[in-house]
Amino acid sequence: MSKFSVRVMKRIPLLSLVVMAVVATDTFLVAPLLPDLTRRFGNSAEQAGWMVSAYAIGYCLTAVFSGPLSDRFDRKRVLVLGMAVFSVATAACGLAWTFESMLALRFLTGVAAAVGSPQIWAAIPQLVPADKVLSVMAAPTAGLTIAQLAGVPVGSFLAARSTSVPFIVVGALGVLVTIAVIVWFPSVPSRGSSGSLLGQYVELAHTPHALGRFAAYLIFQTGNFAVLSFAPTWFADDFGLTTARIGVAMIVLGAGNTVGALVGPRMVRRLDAGRTLVVATVVYACVYVALPVSPGIRQAVAGLTLTFAVGGVIFPVFQMLLQSLTTTARGTVSALTNVLMYAGSTIAGIIGGPLILATGGFAGISVLALIAVLVSGALWAASWSRSEASVS
Repeated sequence: MSKFSVRVMKRIPLLSLVVMAVVATDTFLVAPLLPDLTRRFGNSAEQAGWMVSAYAIGYCLTAVFSGPLSDRFDRKRVLVLGMAVFSVATAACGLAWTFESMLALRFLTGVAAAVGSPQIWAAIPQLVPADKVLSVMAAPTAGLTIAQLAGVPVGSFLAARSTSVPFIVVGALGVLVTIAVIVWFPSVPSRGSSGSLLGQYVELAHTPHALGRFAAYLIFQTGNFAVLSFAPTWFADDFGLTTARIGVAMIVLGAGNTVGALVGPRMVRRLDAGRTLVVATVVYACVYVALPVSPGIRQAVAGLTLTFAVGGVIFPVFQMLLQSLTTTARGTVSALTNVLMYAGSTIAGIIGGPLILATGGFAGISVLALIAVLVSGALWAASWSRSEASVS
């Protein structure tokens, strides 16, 4: 490997980590600020959730088009454009003067994130040797989990002075990260086709194993987000945790996710990708069976922390298997993957509440997560080839 390649290999993981950390911090920033933002803008409590939804709507609507379009351009340029607009829009959220202006800026932030952040996942397989892809993909995964771990407490700390400060600080960090990408991120020439956007999706759908893998990812994320979304309700209802203690518990879960992302590549090298997914499925199944009968909060948090650690291990494996479907439409794959993640979150939110009411506790959520993991695991097993299953 040349000196240039060695330098590039060292920079890509770090740049990937900080890009995803900044983008994801913005995502986790808003929820804990909703009460203060509601007072600031004078909107009703029922309307507050739209400040979160506006970002997700902007992201999903844009990703459908930006993914295929990004496959036609140098990924570095697309990443820089997305991060630059994202940084300005995030900072501008701190200067929003009305509820409506905040919604518009959150929507624009989601649009920019959908343009920029998928380029990280799409660029890695083009920039690094095949045997290093998984370990490098662990870096942006760690960025996501670090943001999840730090986003709420950092946002709350910065908001102590003003609800404008968190957005301005994250926007400023985004500007610095954008400059770093301009200076140090290598060019990633297009390998995409010039066909229609619909044609790219049709071609991807006809790729062997594509439908099975995307279905597996959607089903997994549905179960995953059901647990993530309703664990705080379980902690409060069954164990009497206060809001502050629930926050501490969620930080512990995020720490488990981060540890999993950091140790995951080493584990996959020992077991290979296929065996890692099998072991992960077994661990998930055992924990989800045991969770509803947890005797105390310590056991409940310990079990969920284990599942979050397993999630940190296998998330890069999912990304690797999805990106391996194509060499010309990786931006499309990356954007579609994120859309499916949001779809899984939406489905979990719709069916999770009734499940809790029907079962009178966490049992319904746990059963949903168990079914999702088993079905997803079966789909992954049916879709990968022998050579991919042994990737380390």
